[in-house]
Amino acid sequence: MSPGLAPGAYPSHVAARQAQAEAVLEATGYDALVLHSGQPMRYFADDTDAPHHPNAHFASWVPVEGPHHLLLIRPGARPKLVRFAPEDFWYEQAPVGEPYWLEQYDYCEVASQDLAWSEVSLPGKLAYCGDSPEAAAAKGLDANPAELLSRLDWNRSYKTAYEASCVEEANRKAAVGHKAAKEAFQEGGSELDIHHAYVAAVGVVDHELPYGSIVALDKNGAILHYEKKRTERNGKVLLIDAGAVVGGYASDITRTWVAPDCDEVFQELACGADALQTKLCAAVKPGMTYPELHHMAHVEIGLLLQRLGILHIGGEEAVERGITRPFFPHGLGHFLGIQVHDVAGHQAQPIGGNNPPDAKHPHLRTTRAIEPGMLFTVEPGIYFIPMLLREHRQNGTAELFDWDLIDRLTPLGGVRIEDNLLVTEEGSSNLTRPYI
Repeated sequence: MSPGLAPGAYPSHVAARQAQAEAVLEATGYDALVLHSGQPMRYFADDTDAPHHPNAHFASWVPVEGPHHLLLIRPGARPKLVRFAPEDFWYEQAPVGEPYWLEQYDYCEVASQDLAWSEVSLPGKLAYCGDSPEAAAAKGLDANPAELLSRLDWNRSYKTAYEASCVEEANRKAAVGHKAAKEAFQEGGSELDIHHAYVAAVGVVDHELPYGSIVALDKNGAILHYEKKRTERNGKVLLIDAGAVVGGYASDITRTWVAPDCDEVFQELACGADALQTKLCAAVKPGMTYPELHHMAHVEIGLLLQRLGILHIGGEEAVERGITRPFFPHGLGHFLGIQVHDVAGHQAQPIGGNNPPDAKHPHLRTTRAIEPGMLFTVEPGIYFIPMLLREHRQNGTAELFDWDLIDRLTPLGGVRIEDNLLVTEEGSSNLTRPYI
């Protein structure tokens, strides 16, 4: 069994996936489903492939790396896994060994793509999910039918015990890196030094991270997707957003660390942001909607900014007048799983449809009602972003801000705290805080 995963969790996971797939096939009128791990993607006018990311629907069944694998799912039958393993002297072709997942499948290895397709050729009406629709159509499969994909996406919103344990183990793994990054920051390291400390502690190379790490000192923390590893060092504030992968499942964790000699108001801001993030996590429960949680975050941010003197009004009044949005311009979080920004956050119902966020909060990635089994991030942030604050300096809300204090804090960037939560019947389980 993979380290950190409960015995029996994976067989139960496959059984749940099988039951879901059978229900989807029945609802959509198909006899079987073929999931494809994907094909390599080559850069334009180049001879180099991009790093391969497997089709997430395939990867949510089995953590087999590499392209061209196929998984055949039929009602009442064991799933059949066809691993593409060509003879190749250019790249290492490691044997599969005896992984924890192997015994759940009818398993075979083939040396060519044609042989792989022949292993999943069946009579009847077959659906295909993957990035090679032309090849699938040539074999007589119905490629990427919309309703079937919508139903598969919807099912992935609810995590099995195995999936949750993978994400929790990925949190434990990433926490080791966050602690090493904090130490490098406290020693005056550069953004590049801090990033290197993180990946060394996690024990991976960059392309094995679930996403490019954000390692930002001081003002760079106000660039939401700051991914460049520059030479700035001896920072007063470190904002680090970095995760890890276990079994194909990601963790996504952000922490903000503050040096002892940092501005006292900013230190209070960082402590206050951590406290309000904890309050938001404690508020999560089935029955509320994610937009309600997002609104609560804006209210709490408004109260904190008022308490620190950055705003002259707070709470609901600040939210209603739109003056918390320049400080917190992104969504509160997103579904998490095989994909860091997991699917179906805006999906209206199992068969599809779209439930977009409110126009005031266009970047909110999740608009669903919160239900047991969902796994998502909670990541409020407070930033000093001159381009977003500029309009408020020039309009009728200017008197609601302490601009001298804002200008004093702007060189320190911002604060973001992010945990990964699994929704339970009673509330939620925080998969991050036990480790960091």
